[in-house]
Amino acid sequence: MENHHTVLITGANRGLGLEAVKQYASAGWQVIATCRTPKTATELGQLAQENPSVSVYQLDINDLESITLLAKQLDQQAIDLLWCNAGVYGPKGIGLGEITADTWMDTLKTNTVAPLLLVQQFLPHIRRSQLKTIALMTSKMGSMEDNTSGGSYIYRSSKAGLNAVGKSLAEDLRSESIKVALLHPGWVKTDMGGPSALIDVTTSISGLRQVIKSLTLENSGSFYAYDGQEIPW
Repeated sequence: MENHHTVLITGANRGLGLEAVKQYASAGWQVIATCRTPKTATELGQLAQENPSVSVYQLDINDLESITLLAKQLDQQAIDLLWCNAGVYGPKGIGLGEITADTWMDTLKTNTVAPLLLVQQFLPHIRRSQLKTIALMTSKMGSMEDNTSGGSYIYRSSKAGLNAVGKSLAEDLRSESIKVALLHPGWVKTDMGGPSALIDVTTSISGLRQVIKSLTLENSGSFYAYDGQEIPW
């Protein structure tokens, strides 16, 4: 059992986030599960009722006031792992010649800007913890080298931007022994991944937890898939 550690997970009401809550709670962690509308997060709420180690908080990652309020609510709380899981794919079926600034900026705000704002507000909580770890849920689609099919301009750029954010965080925080993991969950059977995806949420999160557990200051800021394979930038 991995007792006495605390994880904060965003986007915890469904899919990968919900599975992460389940697995960390089962491993003996204290879990701070966040989502935009806890009242409608039925499965998460039920999980919290059944497991005293899970607490649910409201958080809109696109609202700086919401982030700041939660950071104050959790004042003096040590957070061993800040897992920035919440994200969006953005509009689907939009190709070259159809992209607008508004649709692009909405996705960038959620996938690229929000995680950094979250980290900034929760750095004091991370600093006072034992494990001092930040996990950013990115995607292989943010890899330049892996892009051989083109398209998906909005989603690809948002995740490539998040990769740049994560790499800079790793360099800036290394002297404080804070580690940063950039994670590709695989093609997972979720609302975003669809029913044709290759793996389920249990496989993905189990693998990602092992990647996070194996993270060191030496490989902090690297880009890993759920199976431990390093992904090229």
